[in-house]
Formats: sequence, C-alpha cells, structure tokens
Amino acid sequence: MSGRLDGKVALVTGAGSGMGAAIVELFCAEGARVVAADISGKQNEVAQKFGIQCRAVQADVSISGDVKAVVETVSREYGRLDVLCNNAGIQGAIARIADHDEDDFDRVIAVNLRGVFLGMKYAIPLMLMTGGGSIINTASIAAMVAFPSLSGYSASKGAVAMLTKVAAAEYATERIRVNAIMPGAIDTGMTRALPARSLTGLVNATLMGRIGNPSEIANLALFLASDESSFITGALIPVDGGYTLV
Repeated sequence: MSGRLDGKVALVTGAGSGMGAAIVELFCAEGARVVAADISGKQNEVAQKFGIQCRAVQADVSISGDVKAVVETVSREYGRLDVLCNNAGIQGAIARIADHDEDDFDRVIAVNLRGVFLGMKYAIPLMLMTGGGSIINTASIAAMVAFPSLSGYSASKGAVAMLTKVAAAEYATERIRVNAIMPGAIDTGMTRALPARSLTGLVNATLMGRIGNPSEIANLALFLASDESSFITGALIPVDGGYTLV
C-alpha cells in the first residue's frame, strides 16, 4: 500500500456498487478515511470490508436534506473533507424523446445533475474551511456524443460536464480542484442492463474492442484525488477505450 491518500477524508456517492464501490475500495487501500453514501443499502456491505476506516451512510443525492446531513456527518466525525466523488447516477428509461415519460426524465435530472450540484453546494464550504480539496464528478461520454433513446441521461451528463467547468473556474484560486471523469462502456449493472444489441454496438464502436472495468475508473479517481494532480482543474477526461477518438 503506497498511501497516496494518507490523511485525507473522502466522500463517495453511489458507493454501493460498480464504479463507486471500486473507488471506495481503492481509496481505502491508499489510506483515506471514506464515507460511502448510497440509496440502496448496499453501501453497508462495501463499508464492512474496511472496518472503522469506512463509514456507510444512506442518502438520496437528489434530496437537499439528505446531502446536507451526509456532509454534516463528515464534518462532525472527521472535521474535514478533502475529496468529494459525485458518482451517483441512474440511466433512466430507454425511449425516444416523444415517448419519454416526464416523471422518469425529471428523476434522471434530479439524481444525475441536481445530485452533483447539491454535493458541491454542501461540500465546498467544508473544503474551504480546511484549505481546499478535490471534487471528482462522474459524467459520461454521453456528454460528448449522442446516444439515441437516452435523452435524459445524455442531457444530465452534458450538464454535469459544464457544471464541472463552472465550479472549477469559481474555486480555482481557493485551492479546490474540480474535474470530471467521462466513462465509456464500463462493466457495471447499468451497462449490463442495456439490450444485448446495444451493448454489442458499444463494444464494436470502442477501438480497444472491450468494455472497461470499474477499477479503471477508480484508478483515475485516485489520481485526481491525490496531490499528484495538483495542477489539473476543469478537465473532462474520457475513459472510454477510444470510443470518442474517431
């Protein structure tokens, strides 16, 4: 264990599975104290592996009171927050715009976009109190290229990308770095839920000819969370096996 996050406190949302669980695992392995937040309850199983180093909390990131309470827990128990990973997200319905259910669209925007906004809104003041930090937002290559029948998801991730840039510009002089990871097809429950034809199409369009592993997202999150990325802010970094390259 190299301890690249020794002494740091991190909050990871969407921590119950997939990329979030992989980020929690790697952050703990690198010495961080981690608060693992999720709506599902699965965050408890993730946190149990690491004992007192990881604390599980249940929260709906689209609800202001839930997010505020999570950050208050971090403040009360650790007195600081160095890293925020706004990773929670949902795909929503697969439907063309005219057929898209309005309530489903609103829920996708609430979780994927409002959740990122709320995470930053409540975390930034705590980061400022202790001299700064790193915020890592999970966007998607759906913010860069069109995915028909995923209008809500694509719109939310496009907005996350721009919200990342705005936040980076606002807090650059106050030692808060804000970057976004843009995953391509990653082996998670969300990707596995896609129709087989869609998944095959994703793999075929990925130059490396495969889908990614959650650990490959966690590795970038670790770099962005660590002091090694101290001169990087406002970056939107694809991890997509070359999908958006050509």
